[in-house]
Amino acid sequence: MLPRHLQNHLQTLLTHFPCVVLTGVRQCGKTTLLGALTGTWQHFDMENSADRQQLLADPDLFLRLHPNQVVIDEAQLAPPLFAALRVAIDRDRQRKGRFLLSGSSSPELVKQISESLAGRVARVELGPLSLSEAWQLPASPLYALLGAGAPAADIYGAAQGRLTASQVRDYWFAGGYPEPWTHASEEFRSLWHRNYIDSYLLRDISALFPNLNRDRFRQFINLLSQHSGSILNNADISRTLGVSEPTVRDWLSIAHATFLWRHIPAWDRSIAKQLVKHPKGFLRDSGLLHRLLRIPDATLLATHPVAGKSWEGMVVETLLRSFESAGIRVEPFHYRTRGGAEIDLILEGSFGNYKLLPIEIKLTTQADKRALRSISEFVATHDCPLGLVITNDERPRWLADRILAMPAASL
Repeated sequence: MLPRHLQNHLQTLLTHFPCVVLTGVRQCGKTTLLGALTGTWQHFDMENSADRQQLLADPDLFLRLHPNQVVIDEAQLAPPLFAALRVAIDRDRQRKGRFLLSGSSSPELVKQISESLAGRVARVELGPLSLSEAWQLPASPLYALLGAGAPAADIYGAAQGRLTASQVRDYWFAGGYPEPWTHASEEFRSLWHRNYIDSYLLRDISALFPNLNRDRFRQFINLLSQHSGSILNNADISRTLGVSEPTVRDWLSIAHATFLWRHIPAWDRSIAKQLVKHPKGFLRDSGLLHRLLRIPDATLLATHPVAGKSWEGMVVETLLRSFESAGIRVEPFHYRTRGGAEIDLILEGSFGNYKLLPIEIKLTTQADKRALRSISEFVATHDCPLGLVITNDERPRWLADRILAMPAASL
């Protein structure tokens, strides 16, 4: 078992809420994480027909017989559970840490949480392994420091590289799904990703969306892999695939809701600039992206035309997964003006006494002057205490007043 940084935050949520819902993409390690919880939890899997029949025969009775420390895997497969769960929670509202539900995101799960369990549950997402998790390192202190709005000197001190360049490169190529990381064989990793794509697209998404044309959706995902890291134009995608723009919007929503695609809206809160308002997005796992693009190894990846955008997506996912594991909620945006100024990632959140954290991401060891000009101007205009430039450098460096370059190996 590979330790997960989310475990501490999950245990904290259980001390405050009677029920916690853990969501995440298939095969990201949800069941393994739930098996590592402290206490005497009883586990029921709704993909197991005997467990599902036991619960569905009489959900109210089931919860009276199992009133505490109950894990229900793939809870979206048992819709009658949610109304019974609301009654069970309200019967003893002050008692915390009683129920833990897990599931891949689906319209049914989201609907039931919002309609039946609003105000009674905390929801948290587990992604595939982050960069530090893959190499079995403890969580970087950077995220807690950034979340607390710590002094820049403290953040600089925590931004020292903890991995080698080859470790970062290997993770970037392989992605973060746990099972491939437990096998050294590159042949196994390749076969696993190929079969995962088939089973994920053909079984799971089709089961969630029965009217979906599987073959066309597969073509859509292949096309998305070519647009990963780019600003999306739905009209261009619809013309390429020969489908309507509403269909493209629906398919993008499905890809985002099932954790395959990361939707990054444009940041549009500037009154002084004309901003590009189209969203961009990334295939959320770099390893999956590289398999879809048929990139065979890390050596070829380094010189491939998609290298810069793939690297950007990997860093964005590492940051967002790590903030989630630290219990720090952030909202991601991208920033681009019609004049050409661009910042790869704007995070909105509660960072101590400030709300914005602009981040530029570079595959090289140094940032070019144009990138520095964009982020410096944004920091000055919005009075941000800090802007980050994440590079492949060996150590952190101050590039300008309030602009810190830090190595990806520190993440």
